[in-house]
Amino acid sequence: MDLADKFRVKPRGRVSLDRYDTAETPGFKSKHAAEKALHANIARLADLQYLLYAENKRALLVVFQGTDAAGKDGVIRHVMSGVNPQGCRVTSFKTPSAEEADHGFLWRIHKAVPPKGEIGIFNRSHYEDVLIVRIHKLVPKSVWSKRFKEINAFEELLASQDVVILKFFLHISKDEQKARFRERLDDKEKNWKVSPADLEERKFWDDYTAAYEDVLSKTSTRHAPWFVIPSDRKWYRNLAVSTIITEALASLDMKFPPPPADLDRVVLK
Repeated sequence: MDLADKFRVKPRGRVSLDRYDTAETPGFKSKHAAEKALHANIARLADLQYLLYAENKRALLVVFQGTDAAGKDGVIRHVMSGVNPQGCRVTSFKTPSAEEADHGFLWRIHKAVPPKGEIGIFNRSHYEDVLIVRIHKLVPKSVWSKRFKEINAFEELLASQDVVILKFFLHISKDEQKARFRERLDDKEKNWKVSPADLEERKFWDDYTAAYEDVLSKTSTRHAPWFVIPSDRKWYRNLAVSTIITEALASLDMKFPPPPADLDRVVLK
């Protein structure tokens, strides 16, 4: 099964998240089989990262979005476990600093875009500026509504400069989120993850759903597609994301560059 095609949001398509099954596992019936495939993907991704670095012609930008407890940290930890950290940087976007707030909303994002040969991962991203600012009315609609076009133009610019963009929305149900919050409350080693603010945000579940539907509908493009990943089952989430990333890199048909000198004439002394 082509998971990229299965989960990709088609450009200009209207997304209704209630039509997506958060617990489905197409192509795999068991966690055991999926974990074997995941380990193969992790090994393959390590090889592809090495080739990406050696070729030094393109960069990969992976964006993760999702509600609280959707698994952004978990999927990054599992899927990227085999890559060389020297060529991979994770950026988590939190409340803008005073300096960042004095610039346009994309300023801090552009600074974090990976250079050629490297992988950049965004744990949350520029999409917070059409999500949380909308839900909590931090800026008026006349401001955030214009940002969809600005984001599309920004991502098109990156793509024209050989940045491969993959965007993942980790889709969980409200019941699954509640279960994960409960697990954090019950496990002392996970208590540190509990944020009263996150629990409070559950009141805005329907508002976030509507906002994410707009994001997915208006900003999934050919050069920067969104993928809606069913994430109630963590093992399937990890498998699906790893498969889409590795297949996207493999499709680039990357090549090792030629040696800088005629190695046949090199004599070791």
